[in-house]
Amino acid sequence: MKSIYRLLLVLLIGISLPSAGHAQFVDAPKREYRAVWLTTIKGLDWPKEEHRGNAAAQQTHLRTILDSLQAIHVNTVLLQTRIRGDVIYPSAIEPFAPVFTGRHGIAPDYDPLAFAIDECHKRGMQLHAWLVTIPLGDVQYVRGHGKRSLPVSKPKQCTRFKGAWYMEPSHPATAEHLGALVEEMVTQYDLDGIHFDYIRYPEGNATYPDAARYNKDRRGMSKADWRRANVTCLMRTLYGKVKALKPWVCVSAATLGKHDDVARYSSYGWNAYHTVHQEAQKWLREGIADALFPMIYYADNHFYPFVADWGEHSYGRHVVAGMGTYQLHEEEKNWPLEEVMRQLHVVRAHPKVAGTAQFRSQFVTANVKGVYDLLQYTNPYPALVPAMSWLGDTPPSVPTGLHVVTDKYATTLTWDSCEGVTYNIYSSDTYPVDITNPANLCQAYSRESSYTESCPSLARPCHYAITAIDRYGNESAPVQWQDTKSLVVIKSLKK
Repeated sequence: MKSIYRLLLVLLIGISLPSAGHAQFVDAPKREYRAVWLTTIKGLDWPKEEHRGNAAAQQTHLRTILDSLQAIHVNTVLLQTRIRGDVIYPSAIEPFAPVFTGRHGIAPDYDPLAFAIDECHKRGMQLHAWLVTIPLGDVQYVRGHGKRSLPVSKPKQCTRFKGAWYMEPSHPATAEHLGALVEEMVTQYDLDGIHFDYIRYPEGNATYPDAARYNKDRRGMSKADWRRANVTCLMRTLYGKVKALKPWVCVSAATLGKHDDVARYSSYGWNAYHTVHQEAQKWLREGIADALFPMIYYADNHFYPFVADWGEHSYGRHVVAGMGTYQLHEEEKNWPLEEVMRQLHVVRAHPKVAGTAQFRSQFVTANVKGVYDLLQYTNPYPALVPAMSWLGDTPPSVPTGLHVVTDKYATTLTWDSCEGVTYNIYSSDTYPVDITNPANLCQAYSRESSYTESCPSLARPCHYAITAIDRYGNESAPVQWQDTKSLVVIKSLKK
């Protein structure tokens, strides 16, 4: 049945690509983001409501999610770590979110963030802490935090608007508070990235009550330019905070899917620049973001021209197309699977778009309309995250001390461990192993200095190569091992 389904996918790919000039789906590259947003708000992805207060069930569920994502070679998990003025780790700054125990400010008997990082790293995945920055939640939710809520403890830096509370982007204390949270996370946890969401003004903000602050601090700017300057200043401050602590931690942001109108296509009044005052392409040009994840949750010409616009304005940084996988669901837009397939193809074909991020995890792992099967087909091998060469481009040293033991049951490779790197393992039936061929990558970002492959076939040589990769994504030259034992067997069989 699985082979039949794959054949149907191949046929569908062959007839449904966006232009006749493409005969087949673009091959999977060695480097690209394959990211997934994993939400914790309301337990939408994790933890489920039925597991509330049950630490063991929560942990088992997350392992199951990550196993499923690993099987389709996802390499980056964006885990919602700050939800609405509360967090999913023991913090000295903000209260614990109620989603794990059902009570505001009460933590489970384990650290969910530490657990998630460890489980992702075991599977060769990066974990980026996803922080919702400006929104604090509706009035009722904020009231649940009592005296620890920001509108109570720091009222001057909060604004109430349309029944909800927000951190005030124009207040200097907002950057200080978020900077303290970032410092706490980056210092205490082995994070691969910090991912800012809602780093913008709320939508429908014509009546947002900041006139007094603007009149006091306009600095010769229009209100729209002043607001954009406030958001950019916040992004600049937070980027600098992370880089001063651990420069290898990737700093990214989720933006609205359309930056502005493009030459032939309108954004119809819903764009980052004008609607919510995100001057996001400037962040890339200035170098105060390592990556942007525009949420292009649209179809047809609301997607393709805008993803191209992001790519053409990446300024050498990473732009990752946020894809609205949830729109496949019949209760959303009820997209056909073909729409997601086309989008994947176009993104992969664009030389300046660094990959995709799926929103959100549950729609992927639930295989809505076969999207999980599609991703398994289009991602047949692991992939490395693109390197952040602007932060450092010196590759690490070649691994040393490679030792290989082969018997009729398995081949085991061991090598000397080195601090500050992880390892990529490649194998091939040709020697030397070509590490530029993504099909040869067996395992990425291994934190172990050993690798075992079961049941080698003596009728086919299996050569190996090991490389080291640093936190910036720079990869060393390989140390190679040639399978001479199988070669002898093959020669004898040919006689």
